[in-house]
Amino acid sequence: MLSALLKKCRWTQKHLLGIRDLSREEILSVVDLAAGLKKEKDAGAPLKGRRLLNFFAESSTRTKTSFGIAARALGLEVLDLSPAASSLTKGESLKDTALTIESMGVDFAVVRHSASGAPHFVAGKIQGSVLNAGDGTNEHPTQALLDSLTIRESLGKINGLRIALVGDILHSRVARSNLWAHAKLGNEVTVVGPPTLIPRHIDALGARVSTDLDAVLPEMDVVMMLRMQLERQQAGLFPSIMEYHRFWGLTRERMARLRPGAIIMHPGPMNRGVEIAAEAADSARSVILDQVANGVLIRMAVLLLLDRCS
Repeated sequence: MLSALLKKCRWTQKHLLGIRDLSREEILSVVDLAAGLKKEKDAGAPLKGRRLLNFFAESSTRTKTSFGIAARALGLEVLDLSPAASSLTKGESLKDTALTIESMGVDFAVVRHSASGAPHFVAGKIQGSVLNAGDGTNEHPTQALLDSLTIRESLGKINGLRIALVGDILHSRVARSNLWAHAKLGNEVTVVGPPTLIPRHIDALGARVSTDLDAVLPEMDVVMMLRMQLERQQAGLFPSIMEYHRFWGLTRERMARLRPGAIIMHPGPMNRGVEIAAEAADSARSVILDQVANGVLIRMAVLLLLDRCS
């Protein structure tokens, strides 16, 4: 069954560094394979004897755990390397860390780093496949892929949809990967938030821009709320958390403006009471926990496809 699923996939990548590198067919192949794995239940440890390194230079709960679960489900040996336990704390360069990773003989390296482009740099230094688990404000490709799977499961299709990305667009790698994905899949995306948190020239990626969440909500099939990334922001980008929630938070009252069948998403971690109210996060419209569950399947699918092209 697994071999039959893989034969249907179109994939030419040695690494997964960003959605912008993928064709529409490759995006759909990952989504289709992940959906097939959900029905398969037991993948049968096809990657037994291979080794994966989780290298997270930024904190993570969902992504790191999800990659570990996905890897073990495929039979991979999983190693973890965090900054606190590595020589990065002693001033070691990313180049020397990459060379250390290479010397370990890993087949896959999952890299999260605060510097945009760090996974690309590591990919040029090691023989194994590199998976970008989030680099600075650049991309988070597996998040966009799991979001696409969740949308298709929830709405029955993956194209011709109207999607709102709401919040801190400027600092969001999730927003950028989703913009690339939806442009290739044929969806219309509107970015919504304070003017100071919307990048200049974002319309070059095909996005509409709005600062009025109340006006946008009734039009949307999907509303994805994004976390306020205070750790990346400069002071003064918006008046206060209270004011932000008032104008751009998904409140119980704003939920009433959603069209029938519209779904609520969030890549996590959520700041309840800031970008999303508890009533919205826990409502029947919310597919946030489905996103988490689908993360394991998407990461299994990507590992299988990368192994095929390694």
